[in-house]
Amino acid sequence: MSSSAESKMVLAKTVLSTIGSVAATAMVVRTVVNEFLPPELHEYFFFGLKNIFSRFSNQLTMVIDEFDGLVNNDIYEAAEMYLGNKLSPNTRRVKISKPEKEKHINLTMERDEEVTDVYNGQKFKWVWLCRRVESRDFYNPRDLNSTQRSEVRTFELTFHKKNKDLVLNTYLPYIIREAKLQKLERRAIKIHTVDHENMYDSQSMNLDHPATFETLAMDSELKDKILKDLDRFVKRKDYYRKVGKAWKRGYLLYGPPGTGKSSLIAAMANYLSFDIYDLELTELMRNSDLRRLLVATANKSILVVEDIDCTIDLQNNLANRANDSPSNSSNQQESKVTLSGLLNFIDGLWSSCGDERIIIFTTNHIEKLDPALLRPGRMDMHIHMSYCTPCGFRLLAANYLGITENKLFKIIEELIETAMVTPAEVAEQLLKEDEIEISLNGLINFLHVKIKEKEDAMFKKVEAKLVETNEKKESDEKETEESLEEKRLPNEES
Repeated sequence: MSSSAESKMVLAKTVLSTIGSVAATAMVVRTVVNEFLPPELHEYFFFGLKNIFSRFSNQLTMVIDEFDGLVNNDIYEAAEMYLGNKLSPNTRRVKISKPEKEKHINLTMERDEEVTDVYNGQKFKWVWLCRRVESRDFYNPRDLNSTQRSEVRTFELTFHKKNKDLVLNTYLPYIIREAKLQKLERRAIKIHTVDHENMYDSQSMNLDHPATFETLAMDSELKDKILKDLDRFVKRKDYYRKVGKAWKRGYLLYGPPGTGKSSLIAAMANYLSFDIYDLELTELMRNSDLRRLLVATANKSILVVEDIDCTIDLQNNLANRANDSPSNSSNQQESKVTLSGLLNFIDGLWSSCGDERIIIFTTNHIEKLDPALLRPGRMDMHIHMSYCTPCGFRLLAANYLGITENKLFKIIEELIETAMVTPAEVAEQLLKEDEIEISLNGLINFLHVKIKEKEDAMFKKVEAKLVETNEKKESDEKETEESLEEKRLPNEES
């Protein structure tokens, strides 16, 4: 055997002997630590060893937690979506899902798996870590199935120290942009309801409402006005920041029941691809819950409070606001959420904790609302959802019957202008029959009935007014006679 081969053998034996000694020493240290150190000190001991070895490493690790305080960490969510497309053939375990109504199958990392990504010729190692904790000490709103335990979820990104600026200034912004594009491609619009006991636990379902602006039975000019307002709003992020306003928009939908307020909200969500948060304020116990509720909602969303006049006793709160005395404390407790709390929810400091939000209130009785709630900056656009018009009828006929013209249209349009029927009532009549002529004639009969009911109601109202007038006249005459009688009696006595 040559001297070169012998030297290599000696070196190999030395290396193996050193590795064996280090491994044996590590096992002894581990045994000593496990047997003689309390469990509470284990983590600190191994953390200290890890910290010592890291001082000699040229690698830097960034920790990306799932939450930043009470709000979601955008970088975590972006990494979760981005890494789903970066799984390598060597990855042993992946998580797979496909929510209903979504087109794509979603792939994500399984816990403790490692993914290597290459960007600008540099390698970046990602590891997804999950640590179990007692749920009484920590609550994770995404862990809906847990009862006694929950998880703290974290991504660890490891790379060469020289690439720190590249990561912060280029790599992470690139991941966020890519994740947004992927989300837009595969997202389904959702409707959320927020649990008043766990504000950061929203239950959601896909919004499968077919309403669009093309199918809404509304005046065409009003639809164009709403569309232009929405388009202007989503394009003015820089403008809102320039003028110092929170990037939000308020809409008040008012009108009789059945005029399409809910359909308009769904059409706005479908048009903008915004999620909907259905907020039930009657379940809230105090004004501070409103702030927590607002923080729990995401950007690019529509916050809806239906029947706002029934949600909060605004008149009672207005009186309490004007006369804040101890005697009113019981009323404040009963109403739970005050008008001032609601106003702060709409345009106070907390309303700026989020971008690109639309707030919608609906009511059947706009006259019941406090003027402070209606001013621009709170409810920027008031949309009157009126009774069905001839234009609305033609759109409904096209949607439900597939026709744009018929000999009965003129009769129906004349009747609709008088009958004061809602689009929902017209749609219900068009749904009753499959035959076009039978359906239209049924609608005509319905409109005649509604007109007759309207005339009868007007007649009864006039009749009641006449009765009231006659009763008042008789009462006044009786009072006059009694007054004259009282004056006559003293004269006769004298």
